[in-house]
Amino acid sequence: MNYLIVHGGGPTAVINASLYGLVKRLKEEKSTEHIYGAIGGIEAIYFKNYVDFAKVNKFELESLLYTPASALGSSRYPLDDEEYARLAKELKEQGIDAVFLNGGNGTMNTCAKLSDAVKAYNIKVMGVPKTIDNDIAIIDHSPGYASAAKFVANTISEISVDIKSLPIHVCIVETMGRNSGWLAASASLAKSEFIDGPDFIYTPERDFDEDTFLNDVSNLWNKKKGILVVVSEGLVNKNGDTIVPPIYKTGRSVYYGDVSSYLSELVIKNLGIKARNEKPGLLGRCSISTRSRVDVEEAIIVGRKAADAIIANKSGYMVGIMREDGENYKANFPLIPIEEINAPERKMPDEFINESANGITEDFIKWAKDIVDFHPYDYVSYNKNERSL
Repeated sequence: MNYLIVHGGGPTAVINASLYGLVKRLKEEKSTEHIYGAIGGIEAIYFKNYVDFAKVNKFELESLLYTPASALGSSRYPLDDEEYARLAKELKEQGIDAVFLNGGNGTMNTCAKLSDAVKAYNIKVMGVPKTIDNDIAIIDHSPGYASAAKFVANTISEISVDIKSLPIHVCIVETMGRNSGWLAASASLAKSEFIDGPDFIYTPERDFDEDTFLNDVSNLWNKKKGILVVVSEGLVNKNGDTIVPPIYKTGRSVYYGDVSSYLSELVIKNLGIKARNEKPGLLGRCSISTRSRVDVEEAIIVGRKAADAIIANKSGYMVGIMREDGENYKANFPLIPIEEINAPERKMPDEFINESANGITEDFIKWAKDIVDFHPYDYVSYNKNERSL
């Protein structure tokens, strides 16, 4: 059997863990001849630009677990109907028996279309979920999210202590996340008895009003010095437009302007308060030093389950992660028909956002804490952050 693995879209801190689980499981099968990895995304198929994992040694395979981003590379290569037919023919000519596509919503859409295109050639297709945005429909969460969320929580906890040390400004931190607020919400995990955490969190699930935002900041500034605000890159106004026009857009890919920079200038100009902005950006999705243990373990399992499904002669599915009922966290990994994944992006539910639309509820914290695997430190601080009267 000849297998092909393709990565699509933005990398994560655990995408190589899924690759590891997938390759290791396929190597266990006696019928396996080649396990190809497409170098640089799906367009590598046209050039047969592959690495053969069947020939990769144990040390190199184990090293995948500690390698950030995508060891295979990735892409956002757009495909039309003619290209799907061309790809299907190319895969048949190359003797590929099954294709694994690891990615987010866009990649799962590709997975569904490719699955249809290769049916005539009896080639199997399996989806492997991946996204830091956590916006894949149906499933509880996706590999990649929890590690990115842990980075956010850890970063916010440290910035919070810095602001408390020198409480002279409003600090606005911008997270990735595109059209959903899951990553911004994870900043709420930083708050503890010893850490003030973010004072406000704004997500794309609620219309953002600049006057309300300025009132929130002004009212709190009258009570305390040093304010920490977390915002999602995809904040939208009541008209559904992003508050800062995108600087580049092609297909599903949107490169937003600097929301945090725009809002810090808004604070300075309208409130006369010193403000600064921080935008960790790619650091949050590639950092392996703050990875979630649960995320790594589940990413490996998802890879193995995808291989199991193909070996069992199944095709046209994506491996999901679903949370089981119970006080202690436990997940199962069902196969979900790929056409069901091709749905609107998964947004944060109403119960995770407070009534004022400027913070996150305890319901979210209960949902997130086990998978994010972040435990606030007992920092020491003798500095009081209340404004002297």
